[in-house]
Amino acid sequence: MNIHAKKQRVVAAGVLTLLALLLTSCGFPGVVASSAQLPAVSQQQTALQLPPVRFPQDEAAHRDLTEWWYYTGHLNATEPNGQVHRYGFEFVIFQALRSDLPPVYAAHFAISDITGGQFHYAQQVATEPNADIPNGTSTAGFNEQVGNWSMQGVNGSDHLVAAMPNYALDLHLQGLKPAVLHNGNGLITYGLGGFSYYYSRPLMAVSGTLVDHNQPVQITGQAWMDHQWGNFLSLTGGGWDWYSIQLNNNTQMMLYFIRDASGNVISTYAGYIDANNTDHLIPASSLHSTVLGHWTSPVTGATYPSGWQLQVNDPQLHASLTLTPQLKDQELVVYQSTGNSYWEGAVSIQGQAGGKAIQGEGYVELTGYMH
Repeated sequence: MNIHAKKQRVVAAGVLTLLALLLTSCGFPGVVASSAQLPAVSQQQTALQLPPVRFPQDEAAHRDLTEWWYYTGHLNATEPNGQVHRYGFEFVIFQALRSDLPPVYAAHFAISDITGGQFHYAQQVATEPNADIPNGTSTAGFNEQVGNWSMQGVNGSDHLVAAMPNYALDLHLQGLKPAVLHNGNGLITYGLGGFSYYYSRPLMAVSGTLVDHNQPVQITGQAWMDHQWGNFLSLTGGGWDWYSIQLNNNTQMMLYFIRDASGNVISTYAGYIDANNTDHLIPASSLHSTVLGHWTSPVTGATYPSGWQLQVNDPQLHASLTLTPQLKDQELVVYQSTGNSYWEGAVSIQGQAGGKAIQGEGYVELTGYMH
């Protein structure tokens, strides 16, 4: 083995060791191990004891334990024969800070080739001793990079670049609605687990280029963006189901169910963004989810829910929605970057809301199903 190759192996081993150390003390969607989870979320609006979220200052990185910028979306390309080729995508960068260790970054990129019936993903991890972490002092937005993948954005105008064998994205995104501060003020407390800031851009128009097996195609579509950061740690075993929902009447929903180690739901969060851009917190008692089927991974052996019926009975929203995975297999096995596996995939939505037929698109994330 030459010196350069040996050095590369030593660096890679060091990165993975650091990442394993960081992830044993934090849990967050897409990265949580089966033995970790976020603590329960209060259903009451959090008393504002920490500084409020500021835009654009808080779009950039913070000096907190855990942070991520998370995109999921749906893309359409018109083929030469006039047919529409449909894709889904996920692109996320995680930042983890502990003690005096250098920042660790992990990134996942996935393409759901809906029309082609295939799912592909890639992962990267790196340490950045000289990372630029503005911590609320910059108005220039965020600028994150892991390897040759990057994401930049400010005031809801974002740019994403990522590539893997056979697929690449170069996307421009523009927020069509204001950022939504979850829990009313964007601050969720986890008791002994700490706190988290959390906002979403629930509807972003997407344009740009997708390279599909060396063939560049122009695409349009829509995306959902999450940004979460804070000094929070996982406390117990379990996992969660997370949903982003974009309906064709210009309304959106974000909800998740957190489970304990026995699989019991211990916390439910649901937010509804109406057509006037007002965010409503829906009580857990108004929300019911029924699993319609299951899918077992041939790679990990994990059995995931596959298809859901969501019932919402609230003064702000009366809806019955059926969520159907657009591909059964949308599992990421990312042991080399974050040491875990999870299912994150595009879903189609049919149902009714307010007595009227409705349809839409969404993404669902499933963690903690490995036993």
